Amino acid sequence: MAAPSPGPREVLAPSPEAGCRAVTSSRRGLLWRLRDKQSRLGLFEISPGHELHGMTCMMQAGLWAATQVSMDHPPTGFELGTLAGPAFAWLRRSLGLAEDDYQAALGPGGPYLQFLSTSKSKASFFLSHDQRFFLKTQGRREVQVLLAHLPRYVQHLQRHPHSLLARLLGVHSLRVDRGKKTYFIVMQSVFYPAGRISERYDIKGCEVSRWVDPTPEGSPIVLVLKDLNFQGKTIKLGPQRNWFLRQMELDTTFLRELNVLDYSLLMAFQRLHEDERGLGSSLIFRTARSVQGAQSPEESGVQNRRLLPDAPNALHILDGPEQRYFLGVVDLATVYGLRKRLEHLWKTLRYPGRTFSTVSPARYARRLCQWVEEHTE
Repeated sequence: MAAPSPGPREVLAPSPEAGCRAVTSSRRGLLWRLRDKQSRLGLFEISPGHELHGMTCMMQAGLWAATQVSMDHPPTGFELGTLAGPAFAWLRRSLGLAEDDYQAALGPGGPYLQFLSTSKSKASFFLSHDQRFFLKTQGRREVQVLLAHLPRYVQHLQRHPHSLLARLLGVHSLRVDRGKKTYFIVMQSVFYPAGRISERYDIKGCEVSRWVDPTPEGSPIVLVLKDLNFQGKTIKLGPQRNWFLRQMELDTTFLRELNVLDYSLLMAFQRLHEDERGLGSSLIFRTARSVQGAQSPEESGVQNRRLLPDAPNALHILDGPEQRYFLGVVDLATVYGLRKRLEHLWKTLRYPGRTFSTVSPARYARRLCQWVEEHTE
């Protein structure tokens, strides 16, 4: 199947004040609000007064307008651009994601959530209020890379419908008063549903700058830890291990062919309840309803299909004997060009004998797969 045409589209969106009024007009009961906040420790509502409140209101109003087929009152104000709209609409449909559902989650029905990222980039990170969708600001160069690779990305997901690669759902630009454009992406959150998650990690398979100071016991802040924090731990997958190793090989080979590096394996732990353990009635083979792709047994073997848990976000969930693991490969837009080659040379001199993230795509892919093999059983 040919990849959908990535046709750009520009949409005018309402003023930020209109978006904010829609947010504040939705009042909830006190008990519901307290329970909701308790379930998302470490996340912070971007409410009036927050430095990013205006921008996120515009993002919400713009995304709402971008998914409208027709509007009685054409929006005015800032400008929101929808890039490669047809391709991302196809990707959303392939996941069974209804446009109304997508629009409601990202629109002005509730404030976005911000979390403290351990990333060294200057990007801003948000979650939709229900935590299903992840939004991240991106540089213009990264967006160009994503769009250039989009046809091959779509083909890879068609060929390997159970891929661990993050599911990108949209790329947009935001401009206010003819100023500079801010670009951002929308993707499924790997860590969803997050209610019982106990630990979160961002793994690159190296050691330099890969430690995060844990928060004090009892702190409401939830951090995403890194490679050195994972020392001494093991991912216990049981019979699912072979599938995971194979899929990591398939996905990192694809990224190597794109000349991409510096991506991360996101991982989170959630202890299974007694009635959730094992590969019995809690798991069903849902490929026809959850993903698109060939259905014959021969092709299924080539595509490395697996049993999907009967749960939301099934493509990023893998059940072991005692733990549920949330797994996904993110940050797919760093190319090994001249700047990264010079950075590799500098780090080789700066960190002799140590492993760091800026290496050739072939070495990066091989090293991350080796990390996964060494830390699973």
